[in-house]
This record gives sequence, structure tokens and C-alpha cells, in this order.
Amino acid sequence: MVRKIEGPSRIPVPGGKLIDEHVGRVNSGDEAISIAHMVAPPGWEEPAQTPEFTEYTLVLRGSVLVEHAGGTTEVLAGQTLVTEPGEKIRYRAGDEGADYVAVCLPAFSPESARRDE
Repeated sequence: MVRKIEGPSRIPVPGGKLIDEHVGRVNSGDEAISIAHMVAPPGWEEPAQTPEFTEYTLVLRGSVLVEHAGGTTEVLAGQTLVTEPGEKIRYRAGDEGADYVAVCLPAFSPESARRDE
């Protein structure tokens, strides 16, 4: 069956980051996958998390810094980073901010992100 999704749902988050979910639990009811466009301002960061999903992060503009057990990986425009379930990670935007797409399998949920308090 073909489904057309008219547009994203804006997900409110603190810190000035914008999340527009195109496919996922909120916008389309999909639990198998989520696809969201993110825009993070310079200096944005979030708490560490140990997600229960695989995340594919495609950077369109700027850079995303991802802290993990092996150090910090900078992901630049045109590059993609894949993180596996159960790996503790922390995302932050680079000096110019970041514009990126996140794809999560299964779909993102606040509970499955397992963020540190």
C-alpha cells in the first residue's frame, strides 16, 4: 500500500533544537522506523543515552560530535554515522550548528532512548 505523508510533526525539545518527524510514532504511527530532520544551533548538546535502537545520522550542514566509549567522532556534512543499540553515546552540535537527518530502527521513543538524568 502506498501512503503519502503530507508533512512532518514538530517535536518540542529543550535547548533550541528543532525536530521535524516525517515518519515515526508521532507523525505516522510507524513503530518499525523513524525518520526525522533535525536542526541544532551552535552549542546544542543533549544528555548521554544508551538507546535500544540503531541510529543512522546523515549530516547535511555543519557537524555533529558524538561522544562514545572510543572517544569523540566528528561527523561532517555529507558524512553518516551509525550507532548500535546498547552503546552509550552523547550528541552535540559543532561550532556552526548542524542540520541532519536521523533514521532509527526501530522507531525512536523517549523510553527507548534511555537518556541519563
